Amino acid sequence: MGDWNGDWNMTFEAIRKMALALDNVEEATSYGTPAFKVGGTMLARLRDDIGALVVRMSIEDRQELIAADPETYFIIDHYLNYPYILVNLARVQPGAMRDLLRGAWKSAAADKRPKARSADRARRRRPPH
Repeated sequence: MGDWNGDWNMTFEAIRKMALALDNVEEATSYGTPAFKVGGTMLARLRDDIGALVVRMSIEDRQELIAADPETYFIIDHYLNYPYILVNLARVQPGAMRDLLRGAWKSAAADKRPKARSADRARRRRPPH
């Protein structure tokens, strides 16, 4: 985005406050790094080695963000087939980070909803005898 002036630098402490403000989010670890999960599903994890936060996001949405701002949003081969995006902590705006974490929370919460088994659904569709 053309209006970046170099003043944004998301700290992990700021990210922690945003993430823990979401319902049922807990601090955890993933591959030995700080992470946030809801119901055991990862929302985000720190990749301090590359100055990024890995954030849960659909592959389709990820492609749009990367196309719009490849200096802030990117992917590495390890995550190509997984629903995550990497966010450059030196470039992301606080409001954008908050929105990303909310989106990750919604995605994780949707995955945790109980799904009716196909046999249960079939039984419900049958008319009573």
